[in-house]
This record gives sequence, C-alpha cells and structure tokens, in this order.
Amino acid sequence: MTTVGIIGAGHIGSALAKGFAKNGYDVVIANSRGPETLADLVAEVGDKARAATAQDAAEAGDIVVVTVPLKAIDAVPAAPLAGKTVLDTNNYYFERDGHIAALDEKKTTTSQMLQEHLPESTVVKAFNHIPAADILTDGAPAGSENRRALATSSDSDEAVALVTRIYDEFGFDTVNVGPLSESWRVERDQPAYVVRQNADELAQNLARAAR
Repeated sequence: MTTVGIIGAGHIGSALAKGFAKNGYDVVIANSRGPETLADLVAEVGDKARAATAQDAAEAGDIVVVTVPLKAIDAVPAAPLAGKTVLDTNNYYFERDGHIAALDEKKTTTSQMLQEHLPESTVVKAFNHIPAADILTDGAPAGSENRRALATSSDSDEAVALVTRIYDEFGFDTVNVGPLSESWRVERDQPAYVVRQNADELAQNLARAAR
C-alpha cells in the first residue's frame, strides 16, 4: 500500500490526510509542534494514519505533500525526499511570509522555490487553489456533469500523471498548467484561484492570467 507523508497539519494538510486515508493510502503526518499534538487529528483520520516528525514523514512517504507556510520551506528536510515526488500546496501571502523579492518581482514561483530547496526531488503543484473545506465535499465521480477541476504544474510528466490520478480519486478533473515556471497562473489573485470551475472554465481562467 502506498504511504503518503504529509508535512504540515493545517487546514489543507488535515483535509488531505482524511482524503488519502479514505482512498486507501497509509498516512504519516507531521507538524512543527510535535507528533503528540496531532493525537486528535490521527484519531479522527483513523487506523490508516499516524503522527510523526517531519523527518519521519519525509522518510516514510512513497509520495510526500509539503503544505507548510512558504516562509517555513527551508525547514523541510531535503535528504529523505531525494528521488521522491513532492506535492506542493503552497501560496505566497506576504502578510504571513514577509515580502520575498524574487516573487514580488515575478522572477520565480513558489513551486520553483520549493524545487530549488529540494533539488533531488520532483516537485508538482497540487491542491493549492481550492479551499480546504471543499477538498472533501466537492468531488464527484468521473464523467459527472460540471465536475470541478483542479490545476497541476510540474517539470515532470510523470508527476503530472500522478497528481491527475490523485485528483480523480478525490473527485476532480485535472488541467495541466505546464512547467513550474507557469505555476503562477494558478496562484493568489489570479482568475483560477479558489473559485469553483470545471475543466473548460479552468483552462480559460489559466489563459486569462496576467503577471
């Protein structure tokens, strides 16, 4: 059985832990405060989940989700993530993260920053433009009319295929933005950000994005 490591236990991380466990994955989840603070979440997720340190979650995961504030990505352990696919849910909020010149000047993207921190991993954007509450409530079977779509972005076709499969398991269609350098199209303040949209609408919103 595939194990998903989740580094970050906020709203998104908690929702993903529940969703992955429901879809049959084993889940190892970590936060910055220690495994003992996750007892209630683990009890809620059920037998397929356990709490761990970030290092342990990174080591245990066949695939790993990084869902920490952007300002904290330097604390994500790089060595145990080497060779693994890493799902990046992050967005840039200067109010929380402080101003980052390279992002303010549109010279990079949040996912490229994580890729730079994890040079031996394969980073793929996922679940960054959907409210946490919708992750477990707005999915629908494949082929459903007006099925919600989510975007992904990676420099790896294999990583895009992986996220496409995961999205489908959660009940969403997929639109591929392209390489990480284009992932800004689905970030904060862009037309595709945190609105409900089907695949055609998402593609249109991605095309409308302006930097």
